Amino acid sequence: MNRLSIVFIVKIGATVLFWCVPLIFFPAELLVALGFPPQPGYLFVRLLGWAYLALCVGYGFGLRDALRGLRAPGPIWVGIVSNGGACGWLLWHGVSGEWSRWGGFVQFVLWSSVAATAAITAGLYGYGVRNGAAVPPGATGDGPP
Repeated sequence: MNRLSIVFIVKIGATVLFWCVPLIFFPAELLVALGFPPQPGYLFVRLLGWAYLALCVGYGFGLRDALRGLRAPGPIWVGIVSNGGACGWLLWHGVSGEWSRWGGFVQFVLWSSVAATAAITAGLYGYGVRNGAAVPPGATGDGPP
């Protein structure tokens, strides 16, 4: 197992556990009890959970290649854009006080997500883009050997 595969494993596990499962499966009452603001409807919350799960499928292909010693540029760059953008957006809204009235647990998850998305972005860049050693000599890193 290499460092790039560890980044993908952490990303997939944390996303499924802290975002996909709650946003897709938790009843609205539980989301509110955990500190999410009440919504007139949860259609877009549920769709967001499914979109995160779809990203995890893409990260799974990146993980598969990383475990083979290859570098999959598609999942790496999708992860950098997704996590880097999420980090910036979450940080902006956290610093601006957007979540100040939200429940403590949700605030903890959101601030933890700022740190996690920053670390994942750095890991994907450092081990997936900058570290050319992730691709064995003669391999393109664009797919199976």
